[in-house]
Amino acid sequence: MAVFTSVSLEQARAFLTGYDIGEAVSLTAIAEGVENTNYRLETQQDGAARRFVLTLFEGRTDAASLPFCLGLTAHLAGRGFSCPMPISDRSGGWLGRLNDRAAAVIEWKTGAWLRHPDAADQAAAGEVLARLHQTAADFPLQRANPVGPAVWRRLADRCAEGVARASDTDRVLLKQVQAALTRLGDPFTDDLPGGAIHADYFPDNVLFEDGAVSAVIDFYFGCDGAFAYDLAIALSAWGFDAEGRPMPEALAAFQRGYEAVRPLSAAERAALPRLGEAAALRFTVTRLHDRIFHDPANLVTPKDPAVFLRRLDHWRAVEPA
Repeated sequence: MAVFTSVSLEQARAFLTGYDIGEAVSLTAIAEGVENTNYRLETQQDGAARRFVLTLFEGRTDAASLPFCLGLTAHLAGRGFSCPMPISDRSGGWLGRLNDRAAAVIEWKTGAWLRHPDAADQAAAGEVLARLHQTAADFPLQRANPVGPAVWRRLADRCAEGVARASDTDRVLLKQVQAALTRLGDPFTDDLPGGAIHADYFPDNVLFEDGAVSAVIDFYFGCDGAFAYDLAIALSAWGFDAEGRPMPEALAAFQRGYEAVRPLSAAERAALPRLGEAAALRFTVTRLHDRIFHDPANLVTPKDPAVFLRRLDHWRAVEPA
């Protein structure tokens, strides 16, 4: 369960006095996610039940980046893209403080993420990612990638410093990560089309309802970047099985859906395998770091880094000579 900071119902009620959304009647921890603390918040206002997400920002989510992340979702939602609108408080702001954390109230979106998406679901998710890129094209704020190559190296170096607490398996993984970092270098040297991207477009951040995408959520890794990199992250998330083995039909369906809305240029197509390597390495490093330095007091189970490291083999195999 992804709860780093506990919040009681009474604490939530006190926080919500700054909002015009009614009184909190229930607060339920949301299990998904590994970065922030999320609660399903139910309120009563004028006899009507309302539902929201209460988020407390933790860890790698820099509070200074939140105006970009919340602003991007507001920008998209305001243009008809299906993502949750941040709720303004009585002063017009999106952010407050709760239990010594930056906190926000977000619109609740119905739907559920798919554990086993089929080819049609993959294509639909690809189409929506392309529409996200198009809709965000005129978003005016900027944010550098918070988990770029310099951060990968810093996290790997910290893992090396903490190797005494690592398992034998994680020591082997660390050596493979270090070799991959040296091989890949900086993968973002091309001048590819880009703008605001989601940068965490995993199946659990895409909700479906009645056979269609109902919402895209969790923009807290959102940043400026190449659209093809965002696509590579998504392909790495949607196109491989639980053991990290490629699923060719899923990869093809997702990319086909994306390109039905926004066709790739020749340069983007050529760069995609290298950007796929970058995506695989990025999630391997962060997961390895989180597992080595896991705090058992946090109610969250670290994810296996090995399954993302295996994706490197696929991307290297399809990279142009």
